[in-house]
Amino acid sequence: MKVTVFGIGYVGLTQGAVLAEVGHDVVCVDIDAGKVEQLKQGNIPIYEPGLGRLVKENHAAGRLNFTTDAAAGVHHGDVQFIAVGTPPDEDGSADLKYVLAVAQTIAQHMEAHRIVIDKSTVPVGTADKVAACMTKALGQRGRPDLTFDVVSNPEFLKEGSAVGDCMRPDRIIIGTRSSQTEDTMRELYAPFNRNHEKIIVMDVRSAELTKYAANCMLATKISFMNEMANLAEKLGADIEMVRQGIGSDPRIGYDFIYAGAGYGGSCFPKDIQALIRTADGIAFDARILKAVEARNNEQKTVLFKKIEQHFEGCLQGKTMALWGLSFKPNTDDMREAPSRVLMEALWNAGVKVQAYDPEAMEEAQRLYGTRDEMTLCGTKEAALKGADALVIVTDWQAFKAPDFDYIKQRLNQPVVFDGRNLFEPARMERRGITYYSIGR
Repeated sequence: MKVTVFGIGYVGLTQGAVLAEVGHDVVCVDIDAGKVEQLKQGNIPIYEPGLGRLVKENHAAGRLNFTTDAAAGVHHGDVQFIAVGTPPDEDGSADLKYVLAVAQTIAQHMEAHRIVIDKSTVPVGTADKVAACMTKALGQRGRPDLTFDVVSNPEFLKEGSAVGDCMRPDRIIIGTRSSQTEDTMRELYAPFNRNHEKIIVMDVRSAELTKYAANCMLATKISFMNEMANLAEKLGADIEMVRQGIGSDPRIGYDFIYAGAGYGGSCFPKDIQALIRTADGIAFDARILKAVEARNNEQKTVLFKKIEQHFEGCLQGKTMALWGLSFKPNTDDMREAPSRVLMEALWNAGVKVQAYDPEAMEEAQRLYGTRDEMTLCGTKEAALKGADALVIVTDWQAFKAPDFDYIKQRLNQPVVFDGRNLFEPARMERRGITYYSIGR
């Protein structure tokens, strides 16, 4: 099937590469000529395990192509994915200007029926806005005879495992009331639906809400466990024991119940805010969602408060070794990352930071540039030299079994602040390390 993907960011590039991998003829369109040229040369703009190989091999095979020519993209694909960004507006609501711009572009250039697929995370009612935008543009062209159908097909990718999630999806949500469009979508996704039925067809608005509801549920689990962790500390309980106790209940499960320094990334914070704004727009008080957001914002300050308390407020002139900059492992994404909240609080308190991350060093450089209070180190060991304490913010595999004797030798004093509960407190005590974790 001929497929066009507008937007070659995280979602668009992954979706396009995976569709090409199973044999579809895919053209990816983007306005960024530099990015398009880099992809043609095999240079991937994001870090995502396995994605580079898919892009290079399928581009070489001619199944995956990149262009800035929007008209060529519209003419190519029977189905047109909209996978552009929906950044938060000033009030936290999703900004649809890029989605609607693509919709208008498709209407301006189409010469035959097109299925337009909303892949971007968009508020309920966006498909109606896309349809209205296209209808208006076709009317202005004098081509009201041209037909189209707008489908909601939300993505459920996890950064760090996006290729696997795309190749082996848990579910494929298709929002449409057209049986003909449903047949086309089933054909498109047939290679991913062979093992057992994964396709769930529903109306468009329900599909749009499903995406937000899924992310907000996961964010709620995280914030709930962080609240329990803070309570556990005051009650003298161990949140890790509690986690094992409740996770064994199949109604709860073990996923997304790890206490920590708060969630970040491009999805959870933005989607919580967008759904709150949607609820506000219809005079509905989304009290649980607001509590989830408030708890997460507070949780991102927990590590700094522990550091400040340990040093009795005397932080001026201290140096902290920081392991982990990305908001989670296996990505270089620092959007809404807890590390950013921590570093900025430390800098404001007069603390220098020596940071290391396996993948996010360039992103940290891009975000903060060159500043005296931040040193980006080539290894996790180098970050320790002369530091007054070690702070672990991201649970990369490389941080889970360090040489504790070496850590003690390199630090000015053996103090570790662990925002991901990687180690057992009793063992750290036996090693002679002052150890602070979350909820223990």
